[in-house]
This record gives sequence, structure tokens and C-alpha cells, in this order.
Amino acid sequence: MAARPDMSPNWWEWLASRDSLTERLVEAGRPRHFRVRLLDQRHGYPSRDEALALGLAKHRLAWVREVALCLDDRPWVMARSVAPLSPSHAQHRLERLGERSMGSWLFRQPDLERGPIEICASPGPFREAEGPWGRRSVLRHSRFTVLVQEFFQQAMVDDLGLPSR
Repeated sequence: MAARPDMSPNWWEWLASRDSLTERLVEAGRPRHFRVRLLDQRHGYPSRDEALALGLAKHRLAWVREVALCLDDRPWVMARSVAPLSPSHAQHRLERLGERSMGSWLFRQPDLERGPIEICASPGPFREAEGPWGRRSVLRHSRFTVLVQEFFQQAMVDDLGLPSR
């Protein structure tokens, strides 16, 4: 994965990072209060490109979760996660996360593998979202697979004094 010519080095550090975004947000946002706001969690149909990324057959139900990662109640990142439905213990844990970050659990798993990170200049599936960049990658733990999509918001740009691109 290479930086895009229209991307600043500051953004490259955020987008190319393979560690826990939650931990990075908490650290960058100090002393602000970090909070996960659960927007939606359900069984639903992934978009065509989400199904392709996960290798899912067309019209297969999946677990879908959308959250806002907020600092002082300002959304810095909007995230959408999609996982194939399975009887795995890991999926049941995620369904009970509520307003806790998925990364707080996933990045503690010793066998966690992260696939390539794809970067886009889009707000993703969030109509009201406004931000410069998004990224996504597939994470695997044991027999559990999840597509994690994160869209960085204008509030983060403003609060951290980041360049617009």
C-alpha cells in the first residue's frame, strides 16, 4: 500500500496504521472523553463490495454494526463492521459489545491477522458524514472474519488541526 499523491504524511500515519484505531484515538484525543456510540447493530445484507471483500455469496445475511467513535461526544470516526453469520464464540462476543469498541477485544487476540488496508476518499455508507478519508480491511481471528470500515470525520480534522487531505 502506497500513499496517494494527494495525501499528507499526517494522514498517512492514521490511514496506514495496523494497530488499534481505538487506542490511537484515545491517545490523540487526551484529555477528551472517548465514547463509542452504537448507531445500529443487526443481521442484514452487506453491500455488493462488502460481500466481495468477505467472499460472501450474493444475498447472504451478515452481522452488521455501525458506530460513531466520539471524543467529547464529537464523532471523529464513523465505522461499519460486517461479519459472516456463524456459530463462533467470537461473533457472540461481538454481538454483546454494546457501546464498547470492537478493537478493545479484537486487538487482544494473539492470532489476529489483518489483511491489506484499502483507502478511499469517501464518507462510505454514512449519508450525513463529512470527512476526507476512509479505510477498510478484513481482520481474522481463529474462524472469525470481519470487514472493518472506518471513515475519518471533519471533527477530527478540526480538533487535531490535521490537513484537509
